[in-house]
Amino acid sequence: MPAMKNQDLTGLVVAITGGGRGIGLEIARSCHRAGMSVAIGDLDETLVKEAAAEIGPDVLGLTVDVRDEADFRRFLDTVEAEQGPLHALVNNAGILRMGPFSELPAEDVQLQLDVNIGGVLTGTRLALDRMLPRDQGHIVNMASSAGMIATANGAVYSATKHAVLGFTRALRGELRDTGVKTSVVMPGVIRTEMTKDFNAAMGVRVVEPSMVADRVVEAMRTHELEVCVPKEIAVQGRLFSLLPAGASDSLKRLTRADSVMH
Repeated sequence: MPAMKNQDLTGLVVAITGGGRGIGLEIARSCHRAGMSVAIGDLDETLVKEAAAEIGPDVLGLTVDVRDEADFRRFLDTVEAEQGPLHALVNNAGILRMGPFSELPAEDVQLQLDVNIGGVLTGTRLALDRMLPRDQGHIVNMASSAGMIATANGAVYSATKHAVLGFTRALRGELRDTGVKTSVVMPGVIRTEMTKDFNAAMGVRVVEPSMVADRVVEAMRTHELEVCVPKEIAVQGRLFSLLPAGASDSLKRLTRADSVMH
């Protein structure tokens, strides 16, 4: 079978949720440098407008609440009305509430479920409504190393990221005979506001959000299916998954992986 050609991203429209700060903002910058037509969405109107203006005058900054299907649809409708047919959606919006599950307020549990997995499902469905009739497009879902290596005090967050990984893998099979591509991205510990209270663990390299952003753009260009940032996360994730449960738990304690979210 002939090798698939790299996708020319120049001029293609990409919408990024949670794009006002952190990894989402860096993804927007990287997409813009690649010549894409960029729209970013965030809950904070002032933040998203300022972020868009900082990247460039041609970048669209819009409010969006990924928990609200009607609002998510309005966001994508506006993107297409102002920039053209949607080529890529990056489901990046996410939230973390740390702490023992037994002590986590019910509203913190529900918020993570609604944003981290509910928003991904809603955005993906709305994007597919646009992409499948055109038989082209790319959906990028942001999971996490927590989707492979479940960590104590992040039970709900880990559950949502496991769900994003499983969902994207299943979706990949459903879209196999179409022109719509998927990628799932699993960052490790990235230097953002979300991880500022994390503890260090053995063998865990803290990297800049720009590294994640560049790999997202590369995945859109090459149609890479699963992306780990940094790359050693893939090996670590497989190791924890393949070991017997007791040995995996012992290794987590030894490497302090179970203490990252304390």
